[in-house]
Amino acid sequence: MLSYPITLTPDSNGTFLVGFPDFPEANSVGDDEQEALINAVDALETALEIYFDERRPIPAPSKPMPGQHVVSLPALETAKVLLWNEMSARQVRKADLARMLNVHMPQIDRLFDLKHSSKIEFVEQAAKALGKSLVVSLV
Repeated sequence: MLSYPITLTPDSNGTFLVGFPDFPEANSVGDDEQEALINAVDALETALEIYFDERRPIPAPSKPMPGQHVVSLPALETAKVLLWNEMSARQVRKADLARMLNVHMPQIDRLFDLKHSSKIEFVEQAAKALGKSLVVSLV
């Protein structure tokens, strides 16, 4: 899983401000620490969608400092981000991937929609088309 460190800063109103060192454009707030952590997930997903829309590679998580909170992406979203970064590194466009998989573009668009519950088999198939394999483990 990809786990991104966050900053939690209490403000003068008693709320907590959330920031991401790896995503300056991702910010959130919560009435308390617990709500701020929940809202941080939405902020991260929104930032990732911006990167997808702008066709930019997703930054790898920086190493958190001891005791620093992190926000972890679910397994499917992690796989989508890793697949996206592999495509970016190889300069493979979504249209290229669609041709490689012999599917229509809407299927590829849904593949990189974090709110869409893609089948993990399709992510695995896309990785294979790029010469990679998807590895899942329990830790």
